Amino acid sequence: MTSVRLVPVIDGALHNPSRFDRLATALGGALGVPCDVDHNPLAAAFAWDPERRQYYSSALLFRLAARGSTSGVRWLGVTPLDLYVPVLTFVFGEAQLGGPAAIVSWRRLEETFYGLPDNPDVLEFRLLKESLHELGHTIGLRHCDNPLCVMASTHSVELLDEKDAEYCPGCRKFLHLRVAAS
Repeated sequence: MTSVRLVPVIDGALHNPSRFDRLATALGGALGVPCDVDHNPLAAAFAWDPERRQYYSSALLFRLAARGSTSGVRWLGVTPLDLYVPVLTFVFGEAQLGGPAAIVSWRRLEETFYGLPDNPDVLEFRLLKESLHELGHTIGLRHCDNPLCVMASTHSVELLDEKDAEYCPGCRKFLHLRVAAS
């Protein structure tokens, strides 16, 4: 991985553009590679499922990957939209294992989704962890057995909150070898 490009994935107007800038800065620091925001958003309306009232993440992922396959560049779609894959009720994100694209949603990472008061700091920390997780998959990392590793599988915000915002030593070694090779 030589760089990360964040792509806003929207269905309507772009809200809170500074969230993308803050995430780009945090990801760049955590991964040690340049990270910027692509100002050409991906329109998500085509992936809307009216029965589920959610957006099909795999379709969005396919469109993100089509943006280009420049060696080492990872495309990270970032969205406030609720995502799903057919076999699950929802997903926080999805990635192409060893591929150029991933997507994360902050919809179910927001405290307000669960009827709690808004907490932007909690949301941004969760979004960072989920972004690191999905980008790890693009590098070839699979789910980790260490429950504190950012690569641990999580299907609830409670488990996400227990994870660290970093890779365990084994995942970090794999990551550094892959980044150095690209």
